[in-house]
Amino acid sequence: MAALPLLLLLLAVASLGHAADPYAFFDWDVSYITASPLGVPQQVIAINKKFPGPIVNITTNYNVVVNVLNSLDEPLLITWDGIQHRKNCWEDGVLGTNCPIPPGWNWTYNFQVKDQIGSFFYFPPLSMQRAAGGFGGITVNNRAVISVPFDTPDGDYTLFIGDWYKKNHTDLRKMLDDGKELGVPDGVLMNGKGPYKYNDSLVPDGIEYETINVEPGKTYRFRVHNVGVSTSLNFRIQNHNLALVETEGSYTMKQNFTNLDIHVGQSYSFLITMDQNASSDYYIVASARFVNESIWSRVTGVAILHYSNSKGKASGPLPDPPNDEYDKTFSMNQARSIRMNVSTGAARPNPQGSFHYGNINVSQVYKLRNEPPVTINGKKRTTLNGISYSPPETPMRLADLYKKEGVYTLDFPTMPTDGPPVVGSSIINATYKNFMEIVFQNNDTKVQTYHIDGYAFWVVGMDYGEWTENSRGTYNKWDGVSRCTTQVFPGAWTAVLLSLDSPGVWNVRTENLDTWYLGQETYIRVLDPAGGYNVTEMVAPDNILYCGLLKDKQKAQKPHGSSGLASSAAALNRHLLAVLVSLVVVAFVH
Repeated sequence: MAALPLLLLLLAVASLGHAADPYAFFDWDVSYITASPLGVPQQVIAINKKFPGPIVNITTNYNVVVNVLNSLDEPLLITWDGIQHRKNCWEDGVLGTNCPIPPGWNWTYNFQVKDQIGSFFYFPPLSMQRAAGGFGGITVNNRAVISVPFDTPDGDYTLFIGDWYKKNHTDLRKMLDDGKELGVPDGVLMNGKGPYKYNDSLVPDGIEYETINVEPGKTYRFRVHNVGVSTSLNFRIQNHNLALVETEGSYTMKQNFTNLDIHVGQSYSFLITMDQNASSDYYIVASARFVNESIWSRVTGVAILHYSNSKGKASGPLPDPPNDEYDKTFSMNQARSIRMNVSTGAARPNPQGSFHYGNINVSQVYKLRNEPPVTINGKKRTTLNGISYSPPETPMRLADLYKKEGVYTLDFPTMPTDGPPVVGSSIINATYKNFMEIVFQNNDTKVQTYHIDGYAFWVVGMDYGEWTENSRGTYNKWDGVSRCTTQVFPGAWTAVLLSLDSPGVWNVRTENLDTWYLGQETYIRVLDPAGGYNVTEMVAPDNILYCGLLKDKQKAQKPHGSSGLASSAAALNRHLLAVLVSLVVVAFVH
């Protein structure tokens, strides 16, 4: 059966009696291509030959079906940063819940963006692969019946910013395995392209740069994602205000910035009005933060904002960044100023702030402290509470399902310990419907950003020094922003609160690729003591992959690589047919 007729039939059935939420289907071939974003040919990871990958443009409550063909020469997963996978960690795309897709195989993700809006991105989380690309945007629009707390923009742009190395991700991985630092990045890309030639000595000839075309007087929404390796970036547009309105699924109180620090893994939405006289084009800049400018001068991304009536090319010096190389208070105060808009709805009509998180009793407290890299058994490693995480060969949620013991332990310490650091697969044991407080304590010398899969959390406090129980007196218990990735400054702490309303096994990690790769992560196992499998938690999908202790259960799949897109389409058709059957059943039951 051809994909298009099947899709049309499915949509027709789905419309019967409003039987189900809409479906969006994507067919992706993840492969290597050669690109030269900084003037040197190198291997990058593309999706359907595109770098960056396509935008997943969907609406609240859509069901998303993504068939992924792995045409790389190594295992692959795709994780969906910020998508909450309500009670469905099977689609999370990390090693704690999923076996990797072998080279030449395909696997279909199927998840719902239940009660979500906002700006997110996806990427390959294994083995430093994001340092080679494979990332793309996720835009979750409001349903038509839910108003947006600002006028409809005249256009919508997604901008990926991030530090970049000319070395392949496999070379970067080997450097870390050998105990070396990655060193200063070779540049900053914007939408996979190098910098505009704003400086003849810093930017070589022949670099392709990004241009964003706009009309005078109009207002555009810019969704900006830091998809880089480990560098915090300051984002700004010459002579234009950035009106922040949303971050990672929450509408914020609208406030204007001339520049904003965007840390690794973070996403922000700005409204930008084209209110300048267009005497020339304008610079869009993302430059490295908290570094020695004389050493890091090349680590600057520059794109062009081009008015339709522009009278010439951009020239002259770039707009100045904040001048606080050794003082991060300015950046922390920026972060503290971001507040949730508690008077508006988001995915539902009720106000975002109606949850009243500040009035809920905390049932579990964890303080997670990272330190500078240490040596364990002769290898350079990073830690949380003295434990350097090592992923077991069998995904933990899969081990639970099949009652395989000894795969991991539930003895992750609630507070930092003073014992010698160890390598292990220790995770946090939590209970469904509990309310958890997590304090991230950064005792390293550079900014770390932390992400929790499957959840949004309230950022309630951050400050310098060591967190103590008295620090709770400084918490914002009313309109702290709800998001999925937060920065933690060196020598400082950040506190978050989260409601454990989604059973499963969920990744807690730094988004900095080097420290993540070396072990700075853990998982939270959220268990329903009433036995919620197939009740409060979705069952494992029929197409689940098996590995580790369960590898004998895996049925063979003939590798087909990039040349086998027909096989990939056939696999998608089979999945569509299964969805079609389920919709038919639902339609006729109702």
